[in-house]
Amino acid sequence: MFKRLLYRLIATLLLLFITLTSVLLFPVAIIIWLTTVCFDRRLRLLHQFTCFWASLYIWVFPPWRVNVIGRPRIDSKQTYVIVSNHQSVVDILVCFTLFIHFKWVSKAELFNIPLIGWNMYLNSYIRLKRGKKNSIKKMYKACEKHLKNGSSVYLFPEGTRSVSGEMRPFKEGAFVLAKRLGIPILPIVINGSKDAVPKDSLNFHGQTEVQVEILAPILPDENLSVTDLCQKTREIISAKVKEEIALRARTSEANR
Repeated sequence: MFKRLLYRLIATLLLLFITLTSVLLFPVAIIIWLTTVCFDRRLRLLHQFTCFWASLYIWVFPPWRVNVIGRPRIDSKQTYVIVSNHQSVVDILVCFTLFIHFKWVSKAELFNIPLIGWNMYLNSYIRLKRGKKNSIKKMYKACEKHLKNGSSVYLFPEGTRSVSGEMRPFKEGAFVLAKRLGIPILPIVINGSKDAVPKDSLNFHGQTEVQVEILAPILPDENLSVTDLCQKTREIISAKVKEEIALRARTSEANR
């Protein structure tokens, strides 16, 4: 009982800290946008500031420790379609700690969050209303525009967070973009974030180590269909996800 109350207090304090820092940092984001938008068309400086803003919550919250593996695999001059598994809202903060330039593809509701959502608008991140065909078309168009202009795009091809950590099927949108434009896919594996903040929870759940692993880029082979490319990427990522490894072990044991 005491631990539960303590964890709830910690979560409340973190939410208050997020609110306070957002009030202080959003005006800075506006100033950066106003002073750079004319010559920084891709909004690289504003995105770097947003990476700092998001990373701040990881840095000042010691129970969440992030370990990144494979940074050298990222070519800062290369444009990517970035994809990863999705376990928790913490994934968003964690991926900003990479400090690489990209445009998020994010559900439209997040853009309505005061200050943080408004900053997403400033960054020209990409809104998506799930299940809305017109919104999906606009998403594809916006992604193509950013990719052609040299900005990577980051998508969660599962579409939503996993409750168990075991991966959902991948939607093919990211892979359609990669094939159509001939842009490499950068697969990223996230482990541990589910334990930090599980889906449908904003409570604190104790000390958590989140591991982020950047895998080797995947070139959109002409001989692979979009479906095959999608499945290949999912298999490469799932081979590194702890819950998927455990699932395969249980299945193998059951089949003996």
